[in-house]
Amino acid sequence: MTPAARLKVLLVAAPFLSVPGAAQAQVYSNGTATTTFLVTLLLQANCTISATALDFGTQGVLAAAVQGQSTVNVTCTNTTPFNIGLDGGNVAGSTVAARLLGGASAGNAGVTIPFQLYSNAARTTVWGNTQATNTVGGVGTGAAVPFTVYGQIPVQATTPAPGNYQASITATVFF
Repeated sequence: MTPAARLKVLLVAAPFLSVPGAAQAQVYSNGTATTTFLVTLLLQANCTISATALDFGTQGVLAAAVQGQSTVNVTCTNTTPFNIGLDGGNVAGSTVAARLLGGASAGNAGVTIPFQLYSNAARTTVWGNTQATNTVGGVGTGAAVPFTVYGQIPVQATTPAPGNYQASITATVFF
């Protein structure tokens, strides 16, 4: 083969020669195509509720009213109207109108102490569980909204036996 012929073979074969281990990139230049797609979300009216404990603290003789407070937090979707209700509690005989703390110690089992929950700081409006009557309403903002629960143990003519007294109140958000 003549030197000129060898040069022609080399020039024709050059594009097919590769270095071992080198990546070969392929480029397509025939055009492009695109599409779009829809992303959706159905957001429905919804609310969540949480509350902190109401602790009347440590007391001796109940010769004066004892006051305390708690917070109920409601988070509802923006513009969702709601009402918050508080039930009478879990102590036997307790109602919204006459809430009771029940003795939770060995020396005071079966003993009760009256208390009440209010929706205003003056403690004049009982907070209950009947919508449009004694619940507290609002409109959702999309963020947590705090509501203060005002509690009071009235003066007792006779202070009951020492020990722990408690009740469990259920807070409900209606929406």
